[in-house]
Amino acid sequence: MAITDFLAASDISSAINACKAKDSFSPKIFFATVGLSKKSPKEIEKVFKMLDQDKSGYIEQDELQLFLQNFSKGARVLTAAETRTFLLAGDMDGDGKIGWEEFSALVSTS
Repeated sequence: MAITDFLAASDISSAINACKAKDSFSPKIFFATVGLSKKSPKEIEKVFKMLDQDKSGYIEQDELQLFLQNFSKGARVLTAAETRTFLLAGDMDGDGKIGWEEFSALVSTS
């Protein structure tokens, strides 16, 4: 299963290009640009499972750092500041990781 099974390659390219500069990544803008915020809960869950590289049921800090690379192989790694901001935006219960419900809520508000 590839991310392009759910999202248009042109939208992915636009979203990646919009945050090429360091410290320019915003999860809400990215989700809107890539079209994820318009997808069904089932499709959003499939993308979440792809992002959860270790299949723990959570997206942890190390997985967030490599977030853009899940969408495009040549994409950059998120900076420490971007990763921290992303985690703070999504981690509603303060456990240091983003679960499915938290991810879904973050995407839905984008």
